[in-house]
Amino acid sequence: MRPALSLYEQLCHAFERLNIRIIQKEPELQESIRIAHLQITPQGVTSLAIGLPFLAMLIGVVFSALILNSIFFVLFSILGAAAFMAILLRVPGYTANSWRMRASNQMVLCIFYVVTYMRHTSNIERAIEFASTYLAPPLALDLKKVLWDVEIERYTTVKESLDVYLETWRKHNAEFVESFHLIESSLYESSEERRSTVLDKSLQVILEGTKEKMLHYAQNLKSPITTLHMLGVVLPILGLVILPLIVSFMEEVKWWHIGAVYNITLPLLVYYLSKNILSTRPTGYGDADIAETNPEFKKYQNIIIKLGTKEFSIQPLGICFFLGITCLILALAPVLLYWIDPLFDIPLLFNLKLLDYRPSIKYADVIVGPYGLGAAVLSLFLPLALTLSIGLYYRLVSRNIITIREKTKQLENEFASALFQLGNRLGDGLPVEIAFPKVAKATQGTVTGKFFEVVSTKLALGLGIEEAIAEAARMFPSNIIRSSMKVLVESVKRGPLIAAQALMNISKYISEIHIVNERLKDLLADIMSDVRSQISFLTPTIAGVVVGITSMITYFLSTLSSNITALGQTDVAGNISNIASMFGDGIPTYYFQIVIGTYVFEIIFILSVMANGIENGADKLSERYLLGKNTVRSTLLYIGIALTVMVLFTIIASRMVVVTGVLGR
Repeated sequence: MRPALSLYEQLCHAFERLNIRIIQKEPELQESIRIAHLQITPQGVTSLAIGLPFLAMLIGVVFSALILNSIFFVLFSILGAAAFMAILLRVPGYTANSWRMRASNQMVLCIFYVVTYMRHTSNIERAIEFASTYLAPPLALDLKKVLWDVEIERYTTVKESLDVYLETWRKHNAEFVESFHLIESSLYESSEERRSTVLDKSLQVILEGTKEKMLHYAQNLKSPITTLHMLGVVLPILGLVILPLIVSFMEEVKWWHIGAVYNITLPLLVYYLSKNILSTRPTGYGDADIAETNPEFKKYQNIIIKLGTKEFSIQPLGICFFLGITCLILALAPVLLYWIDPLFDIPLLFNLKLLDYRPSIKYADVIVGPYGLGAAVLSLFLPLALTLSIGLYYRLVSRNIITIREKTKQLENEFASALFQLGNRLGDGLPVEIAFPKVAKATQGTVTGKFFEVVSTKLALGLGIEEAIAEAARMFPSNIIRSSMKVLVESVKRGPLIAAQALMNISKYISEIHIVNERLKDLLADIMSDVRSQISFLTPTIAGVVVGITSMITYFLSTLSSNITALGQTDVAGNISNIASMFGDGIPTYYFQIVIGTYVFEIIFILSVMANGIENGADKLSERYLLGKNTVRSTLLYIGIALTVMVLFTIIASRMVVVTGVLGR
């Protein structure tokens, strides 16, 4: 049964009738389509990439010219369609890169599983089957297809099928190909010593290659990250400082123009730059989502409440949706209140108002606003709505799973030493039923000790070694641990000495992988420190301060202009009222903050996805966890700073306006 087509694939099939082709790009597109396993053709991609943006541009231009009567949105529609066209042409490439990244993250483990199995059983077909069992998709699916192609007699041997598959990775990951070829060559070694040496070398090749490529990636990452930070974060936020002055002197600039730039154009630019950065990431050492590989853990994606012996599970989606809608209604309250009663308002301290709708400076019959401090404060509920709906949802669905995985990773870090001890006990001739309790006692008080203690308890209850290990592995969903114990079970059948040697080899391999993984994190430490500071502090802090200053400037200019007009009516000032004509109505802080608050949330969201991709590769669980943590923490920091600065500076501006008002009288 063929899988259901995605929306993108359905659109490609629908637009394929246009028969638009770009001959020069077809080989590249065909390669990306094959890697990404998309059920489309290059002709469908190019037809969609040109036809859909052209249709969107046509609708946008007509709507902007006839309905909105805006040249800005006419140009915006044309430029947006051009950018949309470029993005759609790159979708197969981005999808292929995503697939390649997910597979590349598993390649070190793939070689580890194959080598681990080959050390005690020199059978590459069973080794590939063993690796496909403990790997997650997509690499597990590729390995199963290698075996399936032999079953359906597309190829005569596993080696032939494997060699054809490896050729697809030669351009992107030569170390993976070389490691597998070394594994294949170990089958032809006459002595056990030389066979073991070749297998060890195959794992060493991919580990060293991974470390070297990540080193070059980290060295070349500084400039793109700096460019992205300056173009997508620093310059746009600092540019906000002069926007109140621009809109005060240029009536044509409205808040929705700023929204089109800051909430659509800039986030798309940052997303595009971040995608380009991630597309060059080499092989890493990634983790799988344990909720996907272990369905019994899916319940931990919900909110778990325990009352005595009973356990209740609550879906976080409904809670987050309710909180988001509530905050959205509060954010729209100034507009809704004016719509219900245009005369409604509440005076606040220091001559400030809740809504403060007022006649336009240049058009007395037009009401503009809300300029009130209360409305500006209520506008902060819009970024809060995004945080409590999207950010909180990601946080709730990932926090329990990430805690379980962190405990499992701690077990994996300690497991190499415990396996070495277990191997020594077996090497001394002890049966496995006695060796496990001894190692459990030696590692007492650690996560590893708990694992071995559970196995020992189950053995004492009369379970076999395989059943006892399976019971303990349910508490720690680690494929490395399960695969290691699987090798133990199979090698014990051939004698304790062979089992001891197998465990010592696995211990050495796990230690080598851990060392390389820590080295990869060390290589990226400086870059990730800069990215984290942008996400957690710099972006929300600068944006919050700028919004607060903007609130003061907007209030000062909009209120001062009316006082200057009053001042110009006195005999002392003469024609000074002409100064008032220089000022426009300006953009109310209410709308300005909504635009910037949404922009801050979008930028933090995109930067969090990029940070996870750089550090962890295609790790969806870690991505959801970082999105939840960063969007909630950083957006709340922005709201707190914006609220504090906005209130203080608006009060200061109101005191200054009182002085000019006195002069006007």
